[in-house]
Amino acid sequence: MSSVTGAHNLKIGYGGVALVSDLENHTNDLNLAYTLSNGTPISLTQSLLPFTTSYRTRNMAFYVQDQWTRKRLTLQGALRFDRNWSFSPEQQIPASNFLATPITFPQTPGVTGYKDLSPRAGLAYDVFGNGKTALKVNFGKYLEPTSNNNNYILSNPIGRIATTASRSWTDSNNNFVPDCDLKSPLAQNLSTSGGDVCGAMSAQTFGTTALTTAAIDPKILEGWGVRSNDWQIGVSVQQQILPRVSIEAGYFRRWLNNFTVTDNLPVGPGDFTAYSITAPSDPRLPGGGNYVVGGLYNVVPAKFGQTSNNITLASDFGDQYQRYNGMLINVNARLGAGLTLQGGVNSGKTVQDNCAVRAQLPELTTAAGVSPAVSVGNPFCHSDPGFVTKLTALGSYTVPRFDVLVSGTIRSDQGAPLSATWNAPVALVSSALGRPAAVVGTTVPINLVAPGQVWGDRVNALDFRFAKILRFGRTRNTIGLDIYNITNSAAILTYNQTFNSAATTGSQAWMAPLSVLTPRFFKIGVQIDF
Repeated sequence: MSSVTGAHNLKIGYGGVALVSDLENHTNDLNLAYTLSNGTPISLTQSLLPFTTSYRTRNMAFYVQDQWTRKRLTLQGALRFDRNWSFSPEQQIPASNFLATPITFPQTPGVTGYKDLSPRAGLAYDVFGNGKTALKVNFGKYLEPTSNNNNYILSNPIGRIATTASRSWTDSNNNFVPDCDLKSPLAQNLSTSGGDVCGAMSAQTFGTTALTTAAIDPKILEGWGVRSNDWQIGVSVQQQILPRVSIEAGYFRRWLNNFTVTDNLPVGPGDFTAYSITAPSDPRLPGGGNYVVGGLYNVVPAKFGQTSNNITLASDFGDQYQRYNGMLINVNARLGAGLTLQGGVNSGKTVQDNCAVRAQLPELTTAAGVSPAVSVGNPFCHSDPGFVTKLTALGSYTVPRFDVLVSGTIRSDQGAPLSATWNAPVALVSSALGRPAAVVGTTVPINLVAPGQVWGDRVNALDFRFAKILRFGRTRNTIGLDIYNITNSAAILTYNQTFNSAATTGSQAWMAPLSVLTPRFFKIGVQIDF
């Protein structure tokens, strides 16, 4: 509902969301998946599939916003109240190869009540009163979207038990069948009796109702200001430099709040062995490789496979942050006679850090991630890859005599920072540890490059559009021809980031392209306005 009275533009409203999700995944009749290396089995994964996982999330919100103009100053302000909650309906995991009797879960509450007040404000000021110089300031709080994800589904009991488990597997009799007692969580060596060698389960509670997520801190499921959010501020100045030509320069900052972490309660900092390993010698790595990668951890064998997670705020363990700082310069020209030109450059960087938290929880794997692991292979708890710069430009011109629209866009995006995940042989990791490594399989994934050491290629793309306007009676018809990627650029969009030897070729080689910019193509379209 809106009220517009000259200098004031007041609006109040209500919004509501109801999300329903029922996900059903399937597997093969054996409830097994094999992992092979060069055709040789190295591990297997057992599952309790198929079953249906159900989520329900709700949101209600009230807001009020106003715009007020007073001489050279225009102010905007808004305030929004949100309340969110979630639950999971009754669910069941049916009996299967690794589950003798079905498991039924009753309806379970999730988020019991997030309550948030989100302010937003903006200011525009005509600095000299001549309409040629504008100062703009804005700030606001923005909430994580309402979804059937993240904290909203943490309490779902199906997600809190071990429905999968992995274990090492040596196919001693070479029949591609795991000849072990897969219902036992213990390590087995049956090779002397014609069977196989199977390691201990990565989740010792697989196939039981024991909760891997034993606890969820109530303070992350309810209360004021608990919902994940980010604050943003921006300041810019726009200046007319010629008639109908302006330039704008601005600075923007964004920071995120309310990070959560997963604390595996059976293990503490003293239950992990720190180690370092030497990167392979390879001319593609920074400095040719052969450097030491530290900050790696492996859980002690006595605690391998023990999982009882508690999910709580990261601030309980230390400071975790993610911050963005960026600048932009835009030029806008409306030159008359149907000619418009725009262009700009945006440069900014995102810094993430959870080193203080990881010092207390070595099982955390990345600067922003909170996934528990038995063998941590990413030593980079601080991520500062540097500035990412993007350039964009567009132009359009309507030929008045012929009613033909000619337009084009160009963009130049800096490639993303890449990783080099090396599957280090267990023997090397064990040697570095000074004891047998507690792992599943025969390798340990280790990232060899810090964020910002290796970048993807810059992606440049040029598109054009030609459109003819035809008028028939009271209708306006536009027939258009769009040409995308007119230079037929094959810029790489995604890469294989699994590191391997320089001798590896094809799509399996490190940095090999996995996808490229869509090749040049044409599209013909018709739009009728009446």
